[in-house]
Amino acid sequence: MKKIITILAGCVLISCASATNSSNEVKISENQKLDQFFEKTFNFWVQRSPEFQSYLGIKDDYDRLDDISEERKKEDLEYTKKFLKELLKFNYAKLDESHKMSFDIFKQRSENSIADYKYRYYGYSLNQMFGVQSELPSFMINFHTISDYKDAKAYISRLKLIKQKFSQLLVRLTKSQEMGIVPPKFVFPHVIRDSENMVTGQPFTNDKEDSPLFADFKKKVEGLKLSLQQKADLKEEARQVLIGFVKPAYQKLINFVKNQEKIADHRAGVWKFPEGDNYYKNRLERYTTTQLNPEEIHQLGLSEVKRIHGEMQKITKRVGYKGSLNQFFNFIKNDKKFYYKDTLASREKYLSDTSKIISEIKTQLPKMFNVQAKADLIVKPVEAFREKSAGKAFYQGPPMEGNRPGVYYVNLYDMSNVANFEMEALAYHEAIPGHHMQVSIAREQKDLPKFRRYAGYAAYSEGWGLYAELLPKEFGFYKDPYSDFGRLSMELLRAGRLVVDTGLHFKRWTREQAITYLDENTPTDHQENIKAIERYIVMPGQATAYKVGMLKILQLRSLARQQLKEDFDIREFHDKVLSTGALPLNLLEKIVVQWVNEKSPLNKRPASL
Repeated sequence: MKKIITILAGCVLISCASATNSSNEVKISENQKLDQFFEKTFNFWVQRSPEFQSYLGIKDDYDRLDDISEERKKEDLEYTKKFLKELLKFNYAKLDESHKMSFDIFKQRSENSIADYKYRYYGYSLNQMFGVQSELPSFMINFHTISDYKDAKAYISRLKLIKQKFSQLLVRLTKSQEMGIVPPKFVFPHVIRDSENMVTGQPFTNDKEDSPLFADFKKKVEGLKLSLQQKADLKEEARQVLIGFVKPAYQKLINFVKNQEKIADHRAGVWKFPEGDNYYKNRLERYTTTQLNPEEIHQLGLSEVKRIHGEMQKITKRVGYKGSLNQFFNFIKNDKKFYYKDTLASREKYLSDTSKIISEIKTQLPKMFNVQAKADLIVKPVEAFREKSAGKAFYQGPPMEGNRPGVYYVNLYDMSNVANFEMEALAYHEAIPGHHMQVSIAREQKDLPKFRRYAGYAAYSEGWGLYAELLPKEFGFYKDPYSDFGRLSMELLRAGRLVVDTGLHFKRWTREQAITYLDENTPTDHQENIKAIERYIVMPGQATAYKVGMLKILQLRSLARQQLKEDFDIREFHDKVLSTGALPLNLLEKIVVQWVNEKSPLNKRPASL
């Protein structure tokens, strides 16, 4: 781990050198000691994950894949306990406010990780949204760059290790099955299809097209400055490894999944798990970073759905529609003028239209932010091998080094089901001023410890993404009322998620009950509602993070504006929220309170927000 060790050693030496006095005594502040601890632990966890190294652009373990065995999980638990014990030895009183915040975050994350260990076999390791069967090929294609012969050999070594990694996965899946944790029946055809897609095409079948991994490897090797013979030898070696290691790995996985499908049932909620109610409570706490209970979240969802329906009715009147809101839903779902044609030209138009939306919002960013993302952003369609199962859009952030842009992925699998009136809000959420701003700005904060720059809290990040859909409206965007309706329809779906997620996993709704609720209360297409509900089934609690996070950000902004009055600057508020890195909502509130206190006159400072 040469690069990581160098970074760590450099940090320590600089700190020591700056703190050494004429008597050669080393005096390091508690803040500096804590910084060194954070650097040490971050580098330690990076060293244990060859795949995360590749994500960071580090090639020290480029020929290895992550170990996902039970033994590794046990080791990770012990290291987490060890580092937590080390953290608690620091003198909290001697830390400044920024370091106290980092201390609190590290402590909370460690305690949560330790508490979550009991649920390590819960959840669904394979499903239509994610899993090694699709994530590993995506990782190889998107993150294993090939710049020279050595990189190409490392790629082949990783292909070999797919067999080992799948074997480790099967051990976990078997243990979960023994505990009664088996996905609902609808999951299996998706997993089987995506797995079979990976071993379809050359060199696995006699198709004209290459399989996804073989096509990727050949394309990357062709770009190297090697002899024709060297390139041919590398391709042949990859072909042999794909046949000898990758195909048997996928076939064994497919066989396991087909056998498990026979014992699966249709029950949707995690209440069916042993201690399922406690597991769901755990998921809600982790995703929302609050103590809201399932019933409170359910009622919040019902309230927000009612409010947004009222906002939508105002737009129906604005466009001169005479029918009811549900009739308008049917109108906007069925009129083809609101959807693209399923053609190559439409795919290209969607990409160009999205790029135009992003370019236009960029011109207004100085009015919204003092600090902007330095990292570049590109728009890409989801890869063909996973587009049928993937969501409609998602974002992938850049590394800290900035040597790779952020990527806004759009799913163009079925253009006839892509709504043009939602395109604007979707781009704001996933790209700018949403996730690209949020993720890139955090990673560019050199004064934050690295673990905070890469932190992930769904309520914070998805709350910001949903807030970022609303923000442009306040600066004159969504000029087309149908586009504004699209914004509301996306917010409505997030509010509906509070209802259906808790309905499925707490109130024991069936899959069909949840689909019906979205059909009756949102303008989203029936097939999209099916995909949405199936997503919430396999990711319990995750869907509740968006609205809970957005409402907290709006609450903090409103209260800060009320307190600061003419001294309130929305750019400063946004900078304060984004410069912290992702945080649990209680700690985000603490930071905003401190900011308001600093800006308020002494006699008008609030005790809390």
